[in-house]
Amino acid sequence: MNIEGFRKYCLSKKGVTEEFPFDNNTLVFKVMGKMFALTDVESFEGINLKCEPELAAQLREQYSSVQPGYHMNKKHWNTVAMDGTMNDKLLRQWIDHSYELVAASLPKKDREALIAL
Repeated sequence: MNIEGFRKYCLSKKGVTEEFPFDNNTLVFKVMGKMFALTDVESFEGINLKCEPELAAQLREQYSSVQPGYHMNKKHWNTVAMDGTMNDKLLRQWIDHSYELVAASLPKKDREALIAL
């Protein structure tokens, strides 16, 4: 997956926006204002995805390209190296998991608005 494929996939989800809240290089994807994915647009060496803590630990053990989230809460975030070792189907599943985890944690009003989109 290249950066355009990553960007297009994230933006295909309901209620998603993209922005650069930290600096000019860190592209952040949010669902209803809450972050679920981010990457450096200059290098695209890795993507940060939110993950259920037990699954996050399992993925780190199973895949060498999955590490604790860089500059993130390491219990809830993984950084996936975009070095070509992970197939796109698996990456899309992990993006989906991150999106769904964040969407499920939204306030009821935002969850209902998301469903209505």
